This record gives sequence, structure tokens and C-alpha cells, in this order.
Amino acid sequence: MATKVKSTWFCTSCGSESPKWMGRCPGCGEWNTMVEETVVTGKKTAQSAAVAASAGRRPEPLSSIDYASEPRISLNNEEVDRILGGGLVQGSLVLIGGEPGIGKSTLSLQIPLSCPGLKTLYVTGEESTKQVKLRAKRLGGEDSNCLIYSETLMENIIAEAKSIMPDLMIVDSVQTMFSQNIESSPGSVSQIKETAALLLRLAKETGIPVILIGHITKEGSIAGPKILEHIVDVVLQFEGENRGSYRVLRSIKNRFGSTAELAVFEMTGKGLREVVNPSEMLIPMHEENLSGVAIGAILDGTRPFLIEVQALVSSAVYGTPQRSATGFDVRRLNMLLAVLEKRAGFKLSQKDVFLNMAGGMRITEPACDLAVVCAVLSSNFDFAIPSNVCFAGEVGLSGEIRPVAQVDRRIQEAARLGFRQIYVSSYSSVENVPNGIQVIKVADIPALCRTLFRG
Repeated sequence: MATKVKSTWFCTSCGSESPKWMGRCPGCGEWNTMVEETVVTGKKTAQSAAVAASAGRRPEPLSSIDYASEPRISLNNEEVDRILGGGLVQGSLVLIGGEPGIGKSTLSLQIPLSCPGLKTLYVTGEESTKQVKLRAKRLGGEDSNCLIYSETLMENIIAEAKSIMPDLMIVDSVQTMFSQNIESSPGSVSQIKETAALLLRLAKETGIPVILIGHITKEGSIAGPKILEHIVDVVLQFEGENRGSYRVLRSIKNRFGSTAELAVFEMTGKGLREVVNPSEMLIPMHEENLSGVAIGAILDGTRPFLIEVQALVSSAVYGTPQRSATGFDVRRLNMLLAVLEKRAGFKLSQKDVFLNMAGGMRITEPACDLAVVCAVLSSNFDFAIPSNVCFAGEVGLSGEIRPVAQVDRRIQEAARLGFRQIYVSSYSSVENVPNGIQVIKVADIPALCRTLFRG
């Protein structure tokens, strides 16, 4: 069949295809995400080869399929194994996405270095073999059974993988790989989709688990992991501030486990260190009797931990009050300040309010509202909240304190860390309160002030 070259428009957000440019993507609804690419049709592509390879397969009755649990491969990393659901499943395709410089390459290299008995093929398209060697030496694991392969052509990579038959394959990164079947540059939407399809077929045919690294930017201007989420088996999102030391690995999609999991790491000079108990690192590290500090008991996924909320309230110097929040939604901060002024009578409209979440963490759970309100009031009154008191509650627009999910787990985490009191909503149903901690129920902001700031 004769080849034919045509131009097609792809969405960089979801990968939808359109024959002409459109201002708004019909697939995901995003604006100004369509890019033009050249597509060659009429020749035998990898997809048609895959169809021919699967021609001998037959449908199987559901009752005859073995439903035994998939064998897992331990990566000798407790946090990564837990977020994967107990280990890496054979023949699975795992995508680790994140912004450049967040630590994806460091994590992907630490995995084979911590598993010397695991035969690993590490494919790098961004660095030379000497650069990978220098990073491995810094991480302190040169004696692992890891094979470094610097290549970007997918046909060569798949041929080497079938020849070596490793226990694990890591590809860093998908934006640098390309296939001869697609007439476009590496990093384009069509090349990324083709690369992911080739790796998926390799994983399913040979049983080799593949870890795929993908870059995204804050602007989302290049094709990233979003267009691959429907292809891969597991999607892990690497989050955190480059200037901070903490990183969060969050499960976005997992066909073999729960998506309500996250792992916390600390970036050190020798790589990423597991933070088994993040609460002990996110609670106060200063002297007592300091105003503007409150401890919030939050729940991220299924993991409870406590975090320090810092607030500073001062008189507006330049006339217009400033509202600044680090690690917290500034729009929600403005809403909470409006509730304090309208429902509780606190005059904060002419004061600067600065809010910070300790440790560089970003908190989106509404259960942190009560801790934010208490930190702001503590700084406004210059009244120090006792260090053995924490908070868990959502604040509504009428000033009421609403209950939060799984309050019992938050109370248990607070009691385990030595807290003596925890403030929750009066509508919360609390069972099996641990010894040594008192649960104080409050209905609204005025009741909270009368109870907490009565001294």
C-alpha cells in the first residue's frame, strides 16, 4: 500500500485526535492544547503487527480463567512496595510522572541499586552511561546487577530486552524515545503513544515489568503522562517543591492495588530516604509558647499524619492587606478569613495574613480548616496554643465545624504521638477513644474560641 503523509491535530492534555485545529479540545475541554503533527499512513505499523501476533489467541470462558493472585516482585523499598499494593506485578507497565528535577531519575536508579539480586535493564535516553555511573556512585550502590543501556530507538531497545530477558526494565524517559514507525520528532504525542504501546506489548508478551518515567511541566505545554494513563497499569505521581526536602509519591491509578496510598521521601545528599513516620517530621520543632502555630490531623489517602500550620497576622503596612499561603489554597484561606469576620466578629480585613504548611507539604484536605483558623486566631491574639493540642475539622460558610472522614484514625495517630487533646466537630461520631487523649467537641467558631482561648 502506498504511503500517505497528512497533518493531524493532537491534544497535548488528553491525546485526542482532530483533523483540524480547534480552540477547545472536544475530548477533555481544555483550551489551546491542540498541536499539529505529521502522520504517515498506509504502511505496516506496530499496531498492525500486534494484531497479526495476536491472531492465534482465542476467547476463554470466565469460569476457566485462573484468578490466583499475581506474583509480586519486592523492590526492597517498604514505601514503594506498599504504594504498588505489595510489590511489582510481572508484566505490568508502571508510569512515574512528575516535574523535571523532582527526583524521578534518582528514585528509578535507587530501585535496582537496592535490589542487587534483580537483573535490571536500565535504559537511559537523557544521560550517558558515565553520567549514570556517577549518580550510582553518589547513591552508594555500584555492585548491583544492573545493565545500563543508552539508547533512544525503541526497536533496538525491545530487541535488547528480548535478548537479555531482565527481571525488571526501566525506561528514562518516555519523552526521549522514538520509533521508526512514526514520522515525527521524539516527545510528540504520536511518538509517546507509540512508545507506550510498544512497551506495553513487550511487558505483556514477555512478563517483564517495565517502569516508565515521564516528565510534565507546570504549564502542561508538552505531552506528558496524562495521555498515557489509559495505556499503563499503574500511574504514580511524584510531587513536592524542588526547594524543599520532602517528596510525595502518590498513587493515581493502580490496577493491582488501592489508589488511596502515598509514600513520603526526603531528598538527601545520598538520594531519597524513606520517611516511615511523616508525622514525627512535620510536627513542631521549636520552643513552646509560640503563637500562630496549630497542629492539624489530616488524612491523605488512607494514611493519617499530623502537620504543623503556621500563621502570621500583622497590621497592613501598605494600605491593602496581603493574603499569602504556602502549601494551602489561598482562595480557601480568604474564605476562612471571611467566615471569621462575618460569623465570629473578628476584624481581619485590615491585617496581613501569611500562612505556611511546615515541611513544604501541600495540603488540600478540608480537615485542615480548623487548624488554619486556630493558627490565625492564635497569631491575632498573640496567644500560644499548647503543644499537646491538635485539630481536625472542616469549617463551613456559616461558621459551623463540620465532621471529617475517619476521625477515629486521626485520633489514634494523635494519641500515638503523645497529644493530650484533639478538637473535632460536635457532629462527629467517635468510638474507641485511646487512653491518654481527650476528645473535645465544638459546634462552631465562637464555641471553639470560648473553649480554646478562655485563658
